[in-house]
Amino acid sequence: MGLPLPQKKPVQNANPKSAIQKPQQQAISRSAPTVGAFAINAKLKSDLKEVVSALRTVSFLTVSQEKSAVNGLYVESRDINKKPYVFSILKLTEDSLELVYSIPPGVAPIRRRLDMVRYFINLLTVLEPFYSIDQKIVLQLMENSIKDVTDSVSMDSPKLYTEYDTLKKEVDDLKKKVKRLSDENNTLSNDNYELKNRNDELLLRLKQLENIPDDALKAKIQEWVADHNGEINISEFAKLNNVNEVRVEEMLNVLITEGYIESVQ
Repeated sequence: MGLPLPQKKPVQNANPKSAIQKPQQQAISRSAPTVGAFAINAKLKSDLKEVVSALRTVSFLTVSQEKSAVNGLYVESRDINKKPYVFSILKLTEDSLELVYSIPPGVAPIRRRLDMVRYFINLLTVLEPFYSIDQKIVLQLMENSIKDVTDSVSMDSPKLYTEYDTLKKEVDDLKKKVKRLSDENNTLSNDNYELKNRNDELLLRLKQLENIPDDALKAKIQEWVADHNGEINISEFAKLNNVNEVRVEEMLNVLITEGYIESVQ
């Protein structure tokens, strides 16, 4: 996150070669941000009203004055309800300068703090005529920020590249695995399609068998009775011929009524 977008108009009571810059805005997710802050000691050597006038020359700041403090709000982005989401608040009193800022998800706290320190130091060019500020404190703030960044990048370059190569190889292997699984899935899909077609054919054949004409069913029953010594097991016959047992009984009664077979009690 850099600090582009210099002021289009000169800032009063500041070095004409310097200008206040906005922290660069970023596209971020809309989860709740966290908050960070830092402050330095400074002694007011004029009046807070003069501080208000100076800060109002910074176009992107919304300045408000309390009884014993001045606030400068900069809103970088708002949420869906138009409330400040990515923002910073500069709070000035007679003996301190404090910056409170939000840290949106997806942005490293150390990186956000470093940008806020740069932004804060730029604002000091406007505030310097009205405050006595110990430069050692400012340098210490900068040193701590740089140390945070240095500590966060602890790996040396060879180790970093080695880990990158390892991760790249893992990604390549996973891509190959995904392709293999995708091919296998396509094969299984084709097999499933063929099985479905076969199942549909069998269901159709079963339906055809179940819909055997009455004359054909009568002939099968007579054939069965002749082959089984004049007896018929209705359940077994129905199962082997894929016919409903009730229908078998109905055809048996018809054959008995028509005199083709006799019922033995």
